[in-house]
Amino acid sequence: MKNLYNELKAICEEQFSGRKLVVGEGCTEPNLVLVGEAPGGEEEKQGRPFVGKAGKNLEEFLDILGLKRSDIYITNVVKLRPFKINPRTGRISNRPPNRQEVDFFTPYLKKELDILSPRYVVTLGNFALKAVSEDKNAVIGSVHGSEIPMPHFMLFPLYHPASIIYNPALKSVYTEDLKKLRTLLYS
Repeated sequence: MKNLYNELKAICEEQFSGRKLVVGEGCTEPNLVLVGEAPGGEEEKQGRPFVGKAGKNLEEFLDILGLKRSDIYITNVVKLRPFKINPRTGRISNRPPNRQEVDFFTPYLKKELDILSPRYVVTLGNFALKAVSEDKNAVIGSVHGSEIPMPHFMLFPLYHPASIIYNPALKSVYTEDLKKLRTLLYS
């Protein structure tokens, strides 16, 4: 994995000078890999995935599954923080990754998954679902909480934990999906 990240770091220094790369972390022989969209401000600051607001929901996710952060591998599709600058205030804020960013980083995500060889890949939200499934028309609302066979692993899509922050009605759906995943992991 180190070679992959060194290669990616060299390329990013050329193409995205001055930007901080946030690579995956965790168990190197995981049963489960968690794939998010992209790092946010706190992730960029700490250089670690899922440590910001959505990271707090990750703790609940792991509790429901009966896992620790060190039991899984956590990564994102895009390895740099997508941001925008408010022209009036100069304030930096997160934005969704654009097509160029997703297309650039998806081959590295695929290499990560090949190296890790997990039993399950859990995607969080539409961006991760589309990148991992290679289905540009996939919609999380239609496939969340279901097993999707892929050539080398089972895909299990979930809503992004941040979606619960913005839509509290999804909390019960998300919790039920996690209970399904827990049953699968321990069967």
